[in-house]
Amino acid sequence: MTTFTSHTIDTAPEASRARLAEVQKAWGFVPKLHGNLAESPLALEAYDTLFGLVASKATLNPIEVQVAYQAINVFHECEYCTAGHTYLSRMVKMDEATIAALRNGEPIADVRLQALHLFTETVVRVRGRVSDVAVDDFLAAGFTRANVLEVVTMAATKMISNYTNHITKTEKEAFMADPALAWVSLTAQRLHDRLRKRRRRALPISIDRGIGTCHK
Repeated sequence: MTTFTSHTIDTAPEASRARLAEVQKAWGFVPKLHGNLAESPLALEAYDTLFGLVASKATLNPIEVQVAYQAINVFHECEYCTAGHTYLSRMVKMDEATIAALRNGEPIADVRLQALHLFTETVVRVRGRVSDVAVDDFLAAGFTRANVLEVVTMAATKMISNYTNHITKTEKEAFMADPALAWVSLTAQRLHDRLRKRRRRALPISIDRGIGTCHK
């Protein structure tokens, strides 16, 4: 099985080191995602640049940016990014009910944020082939044509991180072990449930007074 190294500044390819140093300065550490991306200087620069541009130039407000990002993370079932953006959502003072709705794939009570959630998820689900009605509904909720394209840009940004995490099996950060942040994808939950059922069926059966009981 192919494995990937989550690089440090010292182990990364030479062309990735300066960018990793900038990441460390900005975040206070080198996230394991960025360490994996460092294997390709192009991929690292592309992701870090797009993420920075969204943070500094998006006309969506910080909470709306996190709503869009999290809609994409959950749709792609990226456990690393869903946990990470739960933390970032709290940093921008998103309310807990909205955070929970996003993590659970449920409607958001706030009408405007739900319109953004729905439109963003639609963009990634249909791979950009959204209907005119979907765009019109998004604009009718108070968003702009620029916001439409910002959502596309965020989808591209998260495609890099979500897909990288899936392919390289990015190890979770230590802080993601916090139950308030940790998130398990629906696919992983289903796999866990199937394995648990198989283990139960495989338990030896004994007969006690004519009644079948499972050894525990």
